[in-house]
Amino acid sequence: MSHYKSNLRDIEFNLFELFNVQEYLGSGLYEEMDVDTAREILSEVERVAREDLAASYVDADRNPPVFDPKTNTAPIPASFKKSYDTWMESGFWALGLPEEIGGTTAPASLVWSVGEMVLGAQAPIWMYCTGPSMGSVVFKNANGVARDVRIAEIMVERLWGATMVLTEPDAGSDVGAGKTFATPNEDGSWNITGVKRFITSAESDLQENIMHLVLARPKGVEGVGGPGTKGLSLFLVPKYHFDHETGELTGERNGVYVTNVEHKMGIKVSNTCELTFGDPQVGGGEPAKGWLLGEVHDGIRQMFDVIENARMMVGTKAIATLSTGYLNALEYAKERVQGADLTQSADKTAPRVTITHHPDVRRSLMTQKSFAEAMRSLVVYTASWQDKVQLARAAGERDELAEAVNDLLLPIVKGYGSERSWVLLGTESLQTLGGSGFLQEYPIEQYVRDAKIDTLYEGTTAIQGQDFFFRKIVKDQGKALGHLAAEIKAFVESQAGNGRLKNERELLATALADAEAIVGLMINDLMSAQDDIRNIYKVGLNTTRVLMALGDVVCAWLLLRGAEVALEKLGGDAGSDQAFYEGKVAAAQWFSQLNLPRITAERRIAEGADLAIMDLDEAAF
Repeated sequence: MSHYKSNLRDIEFNLFELFNVQEYLGSGLYEEMDVDTAREILSEVERVAREDLAASYVDADRNPPVFDPKTNTAPIPASFKKSYDTWMESGFWALGLPEEIGGTTAPASLVWSVGEMVLGAQAPIWMYCTGPSMGSVVFKNANGVARDVRIAEIMVERLWGATMVLTEPDAGSDVGAGKTFATPNEDGSWNITGVKRFITSAESDLQENIMHLVLARPKGVEGVGGPGTKGLSLFLVPKYHFDHETGELTGERNGVYVTNVEHKMGIKVSNTCELTFGDPQVGGGEPAKGWLLGEVHDGIRQMFDVIENARMMVGTKAIATLSTGYLNALEYAKERVQGADLTQSADKTAPRVTITHHPDVRRSLMTQKSFAEAMRSLVVYTASWQDKVQLARAAGERDELAEAVNDLLLPIVKGYGSERSWVLLGTESLQTLGGSGFLQEYPIEQYVRDAKIDTLYEGTTAIQGQDFFFRKIVKDQGKALGHLAAEIKAFVESQAGNGRLKNERELLATALADAEAIVGLMINDLMSAQDDIRNIYKVGLNTTRVLMALGDVVCAWLLLRGAEVALEKLGGDAGSDQAFYEGKVAAAQWFSQLNLPRITAERRIAEGADLAIMDLDEAAF
């Protein structure tokens, strides 16, 4: 029996009832992707994810790859290979990639809805198959260079693997402190030297070749390679050399080798590697040759195309895991008989009931349900802005508002989504099963281990909070946040829900005002730092707080929008969906009543922040 439990009904609700993506399916850019085709894709991916991809989940965890330092390899277990091959043979990996390099045009909202099911069933499959999607990044940044365009095509045609190579052992998240260098050769290639760390999918036997997208600092070239991130360039460094016209491997090994595979608490089948470039003592001592992407020295901007996609992936993975964790907990709770109903607890002869009758279990289950469904809406809502960006570009235009709102939402998807999911999986999903939840007979134990990395991948939650405030609010001058706040205020002032949601709209209004007050306070502290630089510390003490507070506000708003749709359906003939729509209303009300009042307390905490903790001697910790 599959560990994975999807929520296809709610995915379709978000796409076709809440955000109405059918309004732009079947015409224009998405002419070949009509509603019926989209539904068929979702249904088939759900089946493949549940039956085939999930099949290797346990075995791949219990029998992970083992690194062989003699061959610098870490072979993948057969069960996972079978799941991976099934996904690649399905062809659904091509959704959303440019048609010019072999992709299938599809809106991001559909792509990430598909992604949720793959990531919930067996996340490392999505992570190992990033070669084609990174091929689209190469294509986008090729700047018309025929060599790089062809490399992008080859990455898709031959289904190569690919990696994003940023982090170094000493630099960590301080990417600009990297010491990996690139030296030009006469033939236009570059020799890369250095060591990178925490590189996902840098070694496997799933593909014939792996293309590493490497940030390195050029040496010996006037005007480039200076200090910080702006001095970095992006290079294409293959595991094996290949013919740049045909894609055929030449049989020559490039001098880039995996020199360690990390031992991790979760997602063990996903090889997380130390990658060494151009070390004469490693492998055959060959130089690690690469090619400058697009013949421009603009690496960090180019790499952000990969980073932003990866952050969306991590948030979707986290949310997908919470959803299946909740649904597994719900199934267990419906079957587990324990204790009498609380109203009959004094009667020792009272019949035993399933634990769904107990108030605290119901509290836990509705908390899980409301967060899982809220954050699913968050992913699809964010992707719907990405759809607007795509549609504008297809028309030869630029939708700056859509770009800005998408940028604003990404740290919420990644940072808020991963934090809430990780905490809820451990404190609620696993807890629902009691002692059984701690056992490997049930999947939630593995979900907890697999989900923790999501708060760390692609920048920790602290980094997401800083990015959210400094880049997505301050640098944007609050335009995207202002637009989002105006949308929420318009909903608050509407008659959404015909009185059924009046209390929740009032809670949302107060929470939004409190969150905006936290933002205003932080901006004031930032301005005052011009006179006293130490006030910047106050801002830093509140960046994660404002990220989480606004995450709660946005998620409550999206749930209440869904509840409005559900109430309209319930006012007519809901038919077999009666319980589904009632659940949507209940989840929105529960989430709002549970989370929104807490933002007032967060405002008070932010207002009371001082520098005492920064003045404390380090020895006192």
